[in-house]
This record gives sequence, C-alpha cells and structure tokens, in this order.
Amino acid sequence: MSLPVLVAIVVLGIALSVAAVHFTGGSRTATLADPDQALRRFAEDFPDEIVATVRLTADAKTAFLDLGRGRTGIVHSIGDCFLTRIVTAADVSVTSPDETNTILMRLKDFTWKGGHFRFASAGDAQALLKALEARQSDAAREAA
Repeated sequence: MSLPVLVAIVVLGIALSVAAVHFTGGSRTATLADPDQALRRFAEDFPDEIVATVRLTADAKTAFLDLGRGRTGIVHSIGDCFLTRIVTAADVSVTSPDETNTILMRLKDFTWKGGHFRFASAGDAQALLKALEARQSDAAREAA
C-alpha cells in the first residue's frame, strides 16, 4: 500500500472517531440546572457539610456554596463532569474587574487555577466578593 493512501486512511479514521465522540455527546459541557443540583453534586463528595447559601454563575457552570467557618464550597463544570472544592482564605485571592457582576478568583491549587465568574445578579457577585475578601483579611490577621 502506498504512503499517501495509508495517510488518507489514518486521517479519515481519526476524523470519524472524533465525529463519533462529538455526536454521541462527548463534547457536551455540563451545566447546573438549579441550586439543588449543585447541592446534590457537592453532597456526593462532601456529605457532612452543611450549606447556608448557593450562588450560581450566569452561565450555570459554577456554583459557590457558603459553608460557614470561613469556608466556601465550589462546584465547577469541566467537560461533562463536575469538580468540587472547599477553599479557605489561604487558598484563594479574589478581585473584581470593572464589571460589577464579575469576580476573578485565583486558587493556589495546581489542579485548578480558578477563573472569571460572571453572575446574573451584581448582588450575588458583590456578596461573594465581600465574603471572600473578609475571609482574606481574617486570615491575614491570624497569620500575623
């Protein structure tokens, strides 16, 4: 078999494999339908945690859960799965760009660095930002 024919067969085989994965739902991104789904997903990994408040982002790909005692739970979609984390003031730095309903969060965790999170309500974004900044201030005082 000639090399050009072999290359064409390999390229066609790879293209068909990628198309099959895509059309069977393999490239679909998971989203959270409502706060209850975020609570259920978080409870799968952290069944003993009690959640006070759930804040969903506008794209429904991330939920922030207030756990009390200076901790925040996160449920974030990556591909068709969800990543869950519990963060404290020592684990995170937050800022707010010019937009009032967006926060930028950076984590020290090497497996997930955080990102930009836009909320439908500016109140949700500001409440989360205020809570995380207050926790950062508390952690700085405790470290000193």
